[in-house]
Amino acid sequence: MDSQVEKAPPHRGMPSWLTPRRVIIAGICTVVLFVLIGSLIEQFMNANPKMLAALLGGSAAAAATALGTLPVLFAQNFSRRTYDSFLGFGAGVMLGATAFSLVIPALNAASSAGAGSWESSLMVGAGILAGAGAILLMSRAVHTDSILSTDPDQVSLRRAWLFVWAVALHNLPEGLAIGVAFAGIDLEKATSLATGVSIQDVPEGLVVALALHSVGYSRLAAVGMGIVSGLIEPIAAVFGVALIGIAAGLLPYALAAAAGAMLLVIVNDVIPESRQSGNGTQASIALVIGFIVMTVLDTALA
Repeated sequence: MDSQVEKAPPHRGMPSWLTPRRVIIAGICTVVLFVLIGSLIEQFMNANPKMLAALLGGSAAAAATALGTLPVLFAQNFSRRTYDSFLGFGAGVMLGATAFSLVIPALNAASSAGAGSWESSLMVGAGILAGAGAILLMSRAVHTDSILSTDPDQVSLRRAWLFVWAVALHNLPEGLAIGVAFAGIDLEKATSLATGVSIQDVPEGLVVALALHSVGYSRLAAVGMGIVSGLIEPIAAVFGVALIGIAAGLLPYALAAAAGAMLLVIVNDVIPESRQSGNGTQASIALVIGFIVMTVLDTALA
């Protein structure tokens, strides 16, 4: 009897990737998503003009990403120096947008809510940390997925799609920032931010399509996947408005979190990528130019 018990087939537990922590996080995210979808539907039903403005702003950014991919269909090649300069310029634009269109409005929103100077600074600092931490965790989740297949074609395909997902994750805070901006701060600031994001997305779309084409994908496939990577922005934008619709008091934190998320992407991904091929000086000059362009846009549209 004992030996029969010992020889019973072992119990198959849950898959190794399905850990209790991931189950809990997925459950929380699901609840939050349903709440946001409810707010989203309600605001669309009520024809909230801020929702339409955010959708248009996010769509403009997605269109800019698509526009940036088009040269890959016609141009023979781009030098690595050009590639890195585009990255640096985009980083400069987004640094300017982070400072002028997110951090400063977040401080103003906290102050308008009655917070003092120290309290406003701490609120915004906490939001920046939260946004940066959230993107860091999501980025690790994307990049730590194992590629189990040993077929070279399958490995290449998985890596390419992981790359597209990583870029889409990069676009998530940009879209959220647009939505939060249109939900709470003045229209001119929100328009300035959306314009800055769109300008940055043109070289970003080019960079994505070039990277995919360089690893063997056809021009058409590279352009198509680059366009897909930008579609997250209008979706994230309307969810940003829905978030503020649930709790307007979250505005300072939401603006700061969007700033922190974008800041982490710039510092952790874009700037290192622009410097890894020895074109750091050109990329840095382009970054300064991009920052100046965003400064001018913010002043002109204010």
